[in-house]
Amino acid sequence: MDKPLKNESRRRFMQGSLLMIPAVTVGSGVSLTAEAAESPVNLSEYQPVFFKPEEWKFILAACDRLIPSDGNGPGALETNVPVFIDKQMDGDFGNAADWYMKPPFVTDAPPELGYQSSLTPNQVYRKGIAATNAHCQNEQGKNFAGLEKQQQDDVLTQLEKGKLDFDDVSASQFFEFLLQNTKEGYFADPIHGGNKHMLAWQFIGFPGARAAYLEWVDQHDEPYPLGPVSLTGERA
Repeated sequence: MDKPLKNESRRRFMQGSLLMIPAVTVGSGVSLTAEAAESPVNLSEYQPVFFKPEEWKFILAACDRLIPSDGNGPGALETNVPVFIDKQMDGDFGNAADWYMKPPFVTDAPPELGYQSSLTPNQVYRKGIAATNAHCQNEQGKNFAGLEKQQQDDVLTQLEKGKLDFDDVSASQFFEFLLQNTKEGYFADPIHGGNKHMLAWQFIGFPGARAAYLEWVDQHDEPYPLGPVSLTGERA
């Protein structure tokens, strides 16, 4: 986000990100049986289970800037990415249920040492959103969700680069979680709340959880004609 990204470059960025994200499994501990009969919710009707109203406005606005709706493919809002993030924050990931969370915490630690903070991911979100909104109020007189799109992009860039100095949370860590979870919600199986109707999979041509490709083993350089299938059996 060093410069305002054009729609096409954003799309290529998101397509490339699929290589780094497990598409059908995310560490949320969601039960397949419990979710199988549920239909995707309409984002406008969804009632957040973790985020408070002002926090939810931030999530909607931020996701919309990270994967915007204008362009060749679906955006974060069309694919229910905010729903995915909300459910993650209320689940094992958001609560760091299976993480080692004891001190000491090393500043500027190399990646191989793992996560270095006493804050769970949902605490990082809560504090990060509050601090970002406070910054926007001080600078622009509005919360993040009320800013113009270019202003929102500028704030996200500052978060990414760690240029905002918050008292009790790392701005760059907050952005890292936000971007990571936005991409996960876009590409993960719909059972986790995002990727509504597998729109993201349709856009990149990913077949999803199809179980048999025997008839395609010897067909090289041929486009795969069948749409994706979700873990619950939904077909696009």
